[in-house]
Amino acid sequence: MIPADLSRTVVRAVRCAVEDGELPARAGVPERVVVERTRPGGVGDYATPVAFQIAKSAGRPPLDVAGVLARRLGAVAGIERVEVTGPGFLNFVMDPVSVDALVREVQARGRRYGFSATASVGIGVSIGSSSSSSSSASSGSGGLRARVVEEALLRIRATQGTGTGMGTGMGADAAAAVAAAAPHTAPVAKRDGDVVRLYGEDAARWAMLCVAPHECPSFSARLLVQDESSEFFRVRYAHARSRALVRNAARLGFGSGPGEVPDGGPLAQVLADYPLVLEAAAHRAAPEQVVRFLVRAADELLDFHYRVLPKGDEKPSAAHRARLALAEAAGTVLAGGLDLLGIAAPDCL
Repeated sequence: MIPADLSRTVVRAVRCAVEDGELPARAGVPERVVVERTRPGGVGDYATPVAFQIAKSAGRPPLDVAGVLARRLGAVAGIERVEVTGPGFLNFVMDPVSVDALVREVQARGRRYGFSATASVGIGVSIGSSSSSSSSASSGSGGLRARVVEEALLRIRATQGTGTGMGTGMGADAAAAVAAAAPHTAPVAKRDGDVVRLYGEDAARWAMLCVAPHECPSFSARLLVQDESSEFFRVRYAHARSRALVRNAARLGFGSGPGEVPDGGPLAQVLADYPLVLEAAAHRAAPEQVVRFLVRAADELLDFHYRVLPKGDEKPSAAHRARLALAEAAGTVLAGGLDLLGIAAPDCL
């Protein structure tokens, strides 16, 4: 099991518990359950508060509901063990991620990796646009930044089968949906001026999305720095490096091929979290969670990419092909995440 399966597995456990009478029939079976990385100091790899979600309709304490689900989930392949903490939180310790299975999943889904089966996502309008539909969508809700946040949030929600996919323009209904999709958004401060002109569209978007919508974004010359001290640069540079690895491998006469990568665990684990990050970001109306994920993924890829190509007289092997496949998958995920934020993922930097 990869973490992307975990939410569906929990929903299935709830349904089976209701069908078998372990939970009362009046207990609602949620369509989707939010599962997130355990916070520092927590137990296990992932956690969910699903027992609290069900307890009220079931007429049972969350701790009892969690106990029922823990017994069922502890027997699922890919889950090493399940622990119940506090008043009813479910915590999961997972078996190690299979790099081979993860890479094949990313290859099969492409930039739609992490999307639900019902997702429909397009690319949003340019923030440099002065279209009337975009202006009406942002009216009275923070102006430029509100529109950027709202569009990103709508795309993120659409990955989970909720919200409206967006093309290059928005009609009145879509504009209204955008305006309703986001929480209160702090505007760009007047002192920051025309941030699109000063920093470029992509960097301006990054600054507006890298903090929670209610927090004021920060703009400085750091956004234009072209080195690894800049998170914005690192993410796009990591994607460009993944593409360069593919090109350089082709010059050496080999391509990628999925397989296990013993030294690729940290990168694979981050990539495996992506579907859960999208789900949580959609549920919490928090596009900044996608930004934080992209930084983590980029940093892991930049730590890993030195090991991909043969060195010196070394001949390309199955291990090199598997490492290349993992790096290529990381680039695909980075590009997909940047797409959702409305930011370009250049092949060269």
